[in-house]
Amino acid sequence: MELEALRSIYEGDLCFRELSPVSFQYRIGESGDPKAFLIEVSWPETYPQTAPVISMDAFFNNTISSAIKQSILDKLMVEVEANLGTAMTYTLFEYAKDNKELFMENQPVNTVTSVSNSIAIGTPDVPASKKKDKKEQLSKTQKRKLADKTDNKGELPRGWNWVDVIKQGEKMTEVLKR
Repeated sequence: MELEALRSIYEGDLCFRELSPVSFQYRIGESGDPKAFLIEVSWPETYPQTAPVISMDAFFNNTISSAIKQSILDKLMVEVEANLGTAMTYTLFEYAKDNKELFMENQPVNTVTSVSNSIAIGTPDVPASKKKDKKEQLSKTQKRKLADKTDNKGELPRGWNWVDVIKQGEKMTEVLKR
């Protein structure tokens, strides 16, 4: 029943993701928020009489320090203990959303800025409008080969690279036989 409730509550919510019928992820915070984190909750066979497995090992959480992750998990486990015996996944997600700032208050905000340092040696600054882009020049032979491969519209015919695919498949079969 909790599964149906979660599906109906979070239908259309981009933060919620059902990994399997017993495993769910919820992103706390907006996508660009440096203090956003992802919680994964999995239900064991005896859930809700036993505690769900709560994880923050997702790649999304790589920027969060392990101490902060452990602190969040500890606070969520206190909430789990208080709700043991009842359906609590929704409660855990909402608790995390309500306490996001408290959870992440000690997390340093790392802003990534890119600085490009370029040094030109012996090249005067010329405005882009005065520079002329050189096109790659093809020889007559290269042009002729290209014209022979393409149709009158300049497109390659269907299946022109199939031989390469077949050769690659043969190589893979030889490797697998070894």
